[in-house]
Amino acid sequence: MPASRPSPAAAANVVERIEDVDVSTEMQGSFLEYAYSVIYSRALPDARDGLKPVQRRILYQMAEMGLRPDRGHVKSARVVGEVMGKLHPHGDSPIYDALVRLAQSFTLRVPLVDGHGNFGSLDDGPAASRYTEARLAPPALALTENLDEDVVDFIPNYDGQFQQPEVLPAAFPNLLVNGATGIAVGMATNMAPHNLIEVVAAAVHLLANPGASVEELMEFVPGPDLPTGGIIVGLDGIKDAYTNGRGTFRTRAKVSIESLGPRRTGLVVTELPYLVGPERLVEKIKDAVNAKKLTGISDVTDLTDRNNGLRLIIGIKTGFDPQAVLDQLYRLTPLEDSFGINNVALVDGQPKTLGLRELLRVYIDHRIRVVTRRSEFRLARKQERLHLVEGLLIAILDIDEVIQVIRGSDDGEAARLRLMEVFDLSQAQAEYILELRLRRLTKFSRIELEAERDALKAEIAQLIELLSSEALLHAQVARELEAAAEAYGTPRRTMLLNGGPVVPRSAKAAAAADLQIADAPCRVFLSATGRMVRAELVADAPDGGIVAPSRRSKHDAIRSAVDSTTRGDLGAVTSKGRLVRFTPVDLPSVPANSVQLAAGTRVDQYLGLPGGEHVIAIVPLDEAPPLAIGTAHGVVKRVAASEITNKPDVEIIALKPGDRVVGAAPAPDDAELVFVAADAQLLRFDASAVRPQGRSAGGMAGIRLSSGVEVVAFAVVPAAAAETVVVTVAGDSTALPGTDAGSAKVSAFTEYPPKGRATGGVRAQRLLRGEDALTHAWVGEEPRAVGPDGSTRALPDVGAKRDASGSSLDGSVGAIGTVVR
Repeated sequence: MPASRPSPAAAANVVERIEDVDVSTEMQGSFLEYAYSVIYSRALPDARDGLKPVQRRILYQMAEMGLRPDRGHVKSARVVGEVMGKLHPHGDSPIYDALVRLAQSFTLRVPLVDGHGNFGSLDDGPAASRYTEARLAPPALALTENLDEDVVDFIPNYDGQFQQPEVLPAAFPNLLVNGATGIAVGMATNMAPHNLIEVVAAAVHLLANPGASVEELMEFVPGPDLPTGGIIVGLDGIKDAYTNGRGTFRTRAKVSIESLGPRRTGLVVTELPYLVGPERLVEKIKDAVNAKKLTGISDVTDLTDRNNGLRLIIGIKTGFDPQAVLDQLYRLTPLEDSFGINNVALVDGQPKTLGLRELLRVYIDHRIRVVTRRSEFRLARKQERLHLVEGLLIAILDIDEVIQVIRGSDDGEAARLRLMEVFDLSQAQAEYILELRLRRLTKFSRIELEAERDALKAEIAQLIELLSSEALLHAQVARELEAAAEAYGTPRRTMLLNGGPVVPRSAKAAAAADLQIADAPCRVFLSATGRMVRAELVADAPDGGIVAPSRRSKHDAIRSAVDSTTRGDLGAVTSKGRLVRFTPVDLPSVPANSVQLAAGTRVDQYLGLPGGEHVIAIVPLDEAPPLAIGTAHGVVKRVAASEITNKPDVEIIALKPGDRVVGAAPAPDDAELVFVAADAQLLRFDASAVRPQGRSAGGMAGIRLSSGVEVVAFAVVPAAAAETVVVTVAGDSTALPGTDAGSAKVSAFTEYPPKGRATGGVRAQRLLRGEDALTHAWVGEEPRAVGPDGSTRALPDVGAKRDASGSSLDGSVGAIGTVVR
C-alpha cells in the first residue's frame, strides 16, 4: 500500500529548521576529522609497539583465538572474519593485506605471523585468504604476553561490544626491528628494519646511560639490517636519519664476478636490495639492453629455488670488463636502489618525527610502564592470595571450633558473620573458609599452606623491593630485553660499507662518467682479527703514505698490508689452501690519516667463504715474487705468481687430510722462512732452499715435528728486516679460549740461529708450571697483540733470551700482528 500522507493540520505543525553553514568552514572541519581518523586509526604506527591499529588487532585477535605456534594453522579467511567482525570494520581486503605483510620474511626482519600457503613474493601477490592458513609466529607471543595482567589499557571496539588493547606490551622494540610504511593525510612514514640483537643492545645501553648520544648508540646499531640482505653503501644518510629522523641511503645487490666456464665470466647476484624482486630486475635489464643503454650483457638466467635461494646469473660478453658492466647495472637498474627514511610515528596520539634516541626512549618508557603495572598486578594478586592462605591456616588450627560455629549458624550469612567475629577474620577469608572442601583439612594440606605462605611472603617482598627501586626495575627491563634478543635474534644479514653521499638517480643518468671510482693507489689492510679495509695513499704522508692512528683501537693489529689500486687485483689465501682473487673497490674506505681497522668488514663475509674456512693472508698478484705457504703439519711450499695471476679462485697447495694453512706471504730467494711449533720449537732457514712448485703440488717438509704437535705460526722475514722480533705466548692448551691469559716473551730474531730445512729447530720459550704449549706466535717488526674481542693487549719489552720463560699477561691474547704502516 502507498504510504499515507500527513494531514494538512499535521503538516502545518512541522517547523522548518534551516541553518546557513559556511562551506569552507564545514569542509575544513570535516577534512580535519577525516585526517585525524586516518592518522590515528589507520596509517601510522604507534612508537611503543610499532604496530598500526589493524596489525595490533590481528595479533590480539589471533592470540584470543588461541592460534599459538604449537597449535595448528587455521584458514586466513577465518582470522580476517574474526578481526573484521569484532575489531576492525574496514573491510576484509586491508585486513588480509596486513596479515600477509606480517607473514612475509622478505618484508619484515622478524615475521610475526607463521603463514602456510602462498603468501606472495616480491614480484607476485598472495593467494586468496580462503587458500592460505596462518597462526602466530613465536616472536608475536613476546608482543602479546601478559595482556591478562593489566599491563596496558583496554578500550572499547567500534560498537562497544568488545574490548581491545590500546597498545601491546611489546617485549622487544618492534618498530625499529621490523620498520613500517604508511601514507596518511599530509604525512607518511617509511622506516627501515633493523637487527633485533643490535637494537636491544642499544636499548639496554640507553637504559643504563640515559644521556647517551646518537654516536654512542650507533656503536650498537650501525645501520639498518634488511630482511633480504644486500649491501648498504654510504652511512651519512643513516646518521642523519638517526639524528633527525630523516635520511637516505643506497642499497646494492650482493654481486660476485665468477667464471661461468672456459673464457666466460658472469655476474652472480645472490642478494637484492630491499623490496626489489628478481623478475622486476630482469625486466629492467632487458629494457636497458633493448634501449641500447646497457652493453656487454649476453644473457640473464634466473636459477633461484627454495633450496639455494636467490641466484641470478648475468652473462658478460667476451672482451667486456665485468666490473665496468656492473657499474652500468648499478646506475641503470634496481641492482642499486635508494631508501628514504622518514621516522614518523604516533607518540601520545600525536604524529612526530623521531631519531634513533627518541625511538628507543619512547619504547623504553613504555616497557618500564608495562613491567611496573605487571609487578603491581602480581603484587596485588599475591597479597590477596596470602590473605586467604593466612585465614585458611587459622581455620585449620581451630578446625573443630570452626565446624561448630558453622553448624550452629542458621544460614551462610550468619556463619560468615560468626566466623569473622570469633576468629577475627575478614569477609574474604570467611567466605573462603565456608567454601573449603573437607579434603583440605589433612595434616599434609596444612604443610602445603605453610609452604605456600612462606613462598608468597618472599615473592611479595621481592615485588615490593622491585617497585621501590628504579635501578632494579631498569635491570628487570634489561634482562627481559636480552632474553627476547637471545630467543628471537639472528645474525646481521646486510653488509654496511662506507661511501659518499647519495646521488639522485636522475643525476646519475646525466653524469654516468663521474660515477666511475678512480683507480687510485691504496693500501689494503687485513687485521689479525679478520677485518679488512682500504686506505687511499697520501702523497705527502710519512711511511709510504699512511698515517697511523693517534691511539690504539680495537682490531688494529695487522696481519697483512698490501699496496694496490682501487681496481687492482689481490689474492686472499685461505686456511683450505685456496687463493681467492678479489678487487678492493667495494671494501670500506677509511681516512688515510687515521686508519681504524674496527671500521672494516669481516673478510670471510666479504669474500663469501664457507664455514670453517678463513683468510690467512692477503697477497699482491702483479709481478710478485713466489708465494711461500706454511701449514700446520710443517709443510712448506713456494708457488710462482705466474701460476695464479689469471685465476679467480684456485687451489695453490694440495693439503693432506687434517692439514691447514697457517701462514702465507711473498718470499724472494733472499728472504728467510720461519716456523714456530706448539712445543716451543722455532726453525728458520733460507727461502732459496724451497724451490717453486706448481699449483697442484703438495709442498715439501719444512720443520720436523714431534708426534701430535702442530705449527702455530709461519712467517717470511725479508732480508732487509733488521728490527725483526719473535713473540711467543704460552698457556694451557686445554683451557677454554679467553680464560687463560698465559705468559708472553718478545725476543730479537737474531737470538735464533738458522738451521737447515726439515730439521727440528731450537727452543723458543721455556714453559712454566701450568703451561703445556705455545698458543700464539708471531715473527715480524713492531708487534701488537689483541684480545678475542679485538682490544689491545700489552706485550713485554724486547730483550728476552731465546729460551727464557715468559712474563704474565694482563688478559688473554686472541691474535698477534703488527702496527699500521
